[in-house]
Amino acid sequence: MSKVSVIEVKNQKELKQFVKFPMDLYKNNPYYVPSFIKDEYKTWDVKENPALNYSESKQYLAIKDNKVVGRIAVIINHKEEKELGIKKVRFGWIDFIDDKEVSKALIQKAIDYAKENNIDKIEGPMGFTNLDKAGMLTMGFEKLATMIGIYNHEYYPKHLEELGLTKEKEWVEFEMNFPKVLPEKVEKFSGLIAQKYKLKVLHFNSKEEILPFVEPMFKLLDETYKHLSTYTPISEEQIQTYKEKYFPFIDKNYVICVVDENNELVSFAITMPSYSKALQKSKGKLFPFGWWHFLQASKKNDRANFYLIGIHPEYQRRGVTAIIFKEIFVRFTSMGIDFAETNPELEENKSVQVLWQDYNPVNHKRRRTYSLHIGDN
Repeated sequence: MSKVSVIEVKNQKELKQFVKFPMDLYKNNPYYVPSFIKDEYKTWDVKENPALNYSESKQYLAIKDNKVVGRIAVIINHKEEKELGIKKVRFGWIDFIDDKEVSKALIQKAIDYAKENNIDKIEGPMGFTNLDKAGMLTMGFEKLATMIGIYNHEYYPKHLEELGLTKEKEWVEFEMNFPKVLPEKVEKFSGLIAQKYKLKVLHFNSKEEILPFVEPMFKLLDETYKHLSTYTPISEEQIQTYKEKYFPFIDKNYVICVVDENNELVSFAITMPSYSKALQKSKGKLFPFGWWHFLQASKKNDRANFYLIGIHPEYQRRGVTAIIFKEIFVRFTSMGIDFAETNPELEENKSVQVLWQDYNPVNHKRRRTYSLHIGDN
């Protein structure tokens, strides 16, 4: 039997192999959606990824019979340790063929890296921060992936569990057949709440008009999710990075902002037309022809994805969601959207999950991070 070797990525050729491996592994898989190749390279460039200013990382390739058969990245986020007191090695970008010797060799690299740094816990898959992709798919393998969700083969979690890793955190995702008629409760309360708290929905004439609200949106995200035990505040550098990464795909009609009488942002929702099929067709590249597929997806699409939603804690139990969903209903109906899919939400985050309760949500995907305490190994 051929031996598996694991090498650290040291040059551009190996980085290219690291970035391109999943596209080979999932070739012809109808549910896999590739990441933007350009963004994957930027992830490992300190000039492009501000998280590298307070994190350290390494990438590895698993080799068998002179072929790349797996990959993994290991990360230590020192900001997480400093601000939350959490000391662990994050592992992510983990992909492998259905060979237990390969997955074992990759996880062993994460264990070794933890030991080298006197850390007794590994957890993944996850990225550098809360806004990076996280969670290994454990349900929904036959569902089309989204632009911000990890897709993986069904054997992945089985391998990790057999290696002794156990569930750490779990996320749920929901799919909704968008209603043709607005629920009476939403219709009734949206006007009452807006009047009572002197709130209004902003209507943007151009995408550029959204820019002044981008930073307040991220600040509001901090307010919305800071109660979660794993949440790390978003830095100014990260805000700029995510703005540059995702703003080109924002459509003004898919962004809902609710402000108070002082024009202060109290709630927002960012949705997008589904770009999953566009990414598949473009194979993770905008140029030379990928942009055409994205343009078509933005013009004609029956599916939308919820990406970010934020509600100031003072308004979370005051029915503000009724205003958001009435506006989403009006816009989605006019654009021919029939289906909507949420982003991954922590299983414990019931305050967000309750937002979808009037739309007959179906839990169609689950994902989790796995952890291992080195002392148990």
